[in-house]
Amino acid sequence: MHAIAISSFGDPEVLEVVEKPVPRLRPGCVRVKVAAAAINPTDLMLRSGAVAAYLSEVEPPYVPGMDASGTVEEVAEDVTDLSVGQRVVAFVNPFTETGGAQAERVVVPREQVAPLPSSLPTVESAGLPMNGLTADMALRLLDLPHGATLAVTGGPGALGGFTIQLAKYQGLYVVADAKNAEDHELLLELGADEIVERGATPRETARNYTASFPAGVDAVVDGAVLGEEVLPLVRDGGQLVECRPVDIAEERGIVVHHIMVMNHPDKRTTLAELTQLAADRVLTPRVAEMIKPEDAVEAHHKLAAGGLRGRQLVVF
Repeated sequence: MHAIAISSFGDPEVLEVVEKPVPRLRPGCVRVKVAAAAINPTDLMLRSGAVAAYLSEVEPPYVPGMDASGTVEEVAEDVTDLSVGQRVVAFVNPFTETGGAQAERVVVPREQVAPLPSSLPTVESAGLPMNGLTADMALRLLDLPHGATLAVTGGPGALGGFTIQLAKYQGLYVVADAKNAEDHELLLELGADEIVERGATPRETARNYTASFPAGVDAVVDGAVLGEEVLPLVRDGGQLVECRPVDIAEERGIVVHHIMVMNHPDKRTTLAELTQLAADRVLTPRVAEMIKPEDAVEAHHKLAAGGLRGRQLVVF
């Protein structure tokens, strides 16, 4: 089978399309024929070597990718609630010996797979699992009451967009930042209650938030990874969620949550809920572009440059 692979860490040019054996089915798992796999910022970190420590027990070449959509090709004997030919989405952990999602076949635990409702398209749904689970995990940790104020940095991005939509569904008051008129319109479509201007620097963006909320918001989901610059946004005793490794010293009683989507406590149930919310148009999986596997190098350059408003999908 074909797969996007990384034999050595480096710039996007290290990416190549290789032939790999079809992964063998294991107990408790499902083999999925992949229709599409999303490209995420984590893939850039994997490719560059920034998260090499998580690959210490995995032999190269490494296959990136954490989201896939496709059809069930084979199920283990102990998996009784999925059937061959069924359309699904899957969360895939690339830091394991079975590799990531960007391959023609993946084998994943049943707990990381959800059937697709009939109204959802297969390919376009590939960008839902990782960012949807991350947004859900962030809001679970915050556990904010109805009407609480949540700031979402990087709201126009894939993670930020899902976070805004889920937060509004849960009854929160959401504020987000936009850098231009297009982002402003997008944030309104996603459901943001209030929009501030994104500054030229993280500090300037933070000042724009605090100008509108001088006492601070109840919580921040830092989708743009502004880091410690967002602390002034948070009220005394509030909460901050960081979705990538960032060292932040807690202050003023603020609780800082560091989350990793691999640690989501209930992927199976949550993926099923997320797909239904997408079918109900509460969530909107957005696609920036669809590419062939051999175009992965260019796709990584585009993602690193920023400004994409949706996920790039590798179509197999």
